[in-house]
Amino acid sequence: MFERFLDMKKDFKSLLLLFLTMFKIGLFTFGGGYAMLALLENEFVSTKKWLTKEEFLDMTAIAESTPGPIAINSATYIGYKQYGVLGSAFATLGVCLPSFIIIFAISKFFDAFLSLTYVAYAFKGIQACVVYLIMNAGIKMMKGLKKNAFNITITCITIACMVLFSLFSIKFSTIFYILIFGTVGVVAYLLKGIKKEDKA
Repeated sequence: MFERFLDMKKDFKSLLLLFLTMFKIGLFTFGGGYAMLALLENEFVSTKKWLTKEEFLDMTAIAESTPGPIAINSATYIGYKQYGVLGSAFATLGVCLPSFIIIFAISKFFDAFLSLTYVAYAFKGIQACVVYLIMNAGIKMMKGLKKNAFNITITCITIACMVLFSLFSIKFSTIFYILIFGTVGVVAYLLKGIKKEDKA
C-alpha cells in the first residue's frame, strides 16, 4: 500500500513537472506554434532529453499535418509519449492555460490596453523577436534533416516555390505544400519498399 502511494506521488510529480514546463512555454511564447518550436526543442531535446532530434522532427511533421494548432498538437504528442493519456491532458492544459488567462484579462479592458504607447512599442519588439524564433526553429530543423538526395531536393523546391510565389504575388496556401510533399514522401517510401522486395 505504501509503495503504491509512493508511485502515485512520483507520477503526480512527473505530471506536475510536465504541466509546469508546458505552462512556461505557453506563457513566454509569442507568434504561434512555429515560434514555439524553438522553445520546445530546447526544453525537450536539449534540456530534459525526453525526445531525440529525430523524434522531434517526426513530432513536428505529425503536429503540422494533423488538424488543429501545431503548438497544441505538439504538447499532446509529447505528453502522451511521456505519460500516456493523462500526460497528454496535463500537457495540453498547460500549454493552453496561459493564453486563455492572458486573453481573458485583456478582453476586460481591451481598448484601454491597446491605446497604451508602451504596449504598442512592446508589440513591435515582440514581432521582430517572433521572426527570429521562427527562423531559428526552421534552421535547426533543416540541420537535423538527413542529408540525402530526397530531403535536399524537397527542401530546395519548397524554398524556390516560396520565394517565386512571394515575388510574383501568387497566392499558394501552406496547406498545399504539406499535402503535395506529404504525398510525394509516401510515394517515395512505397517505391523504396517495392525495390527492396524486388531485390529480395
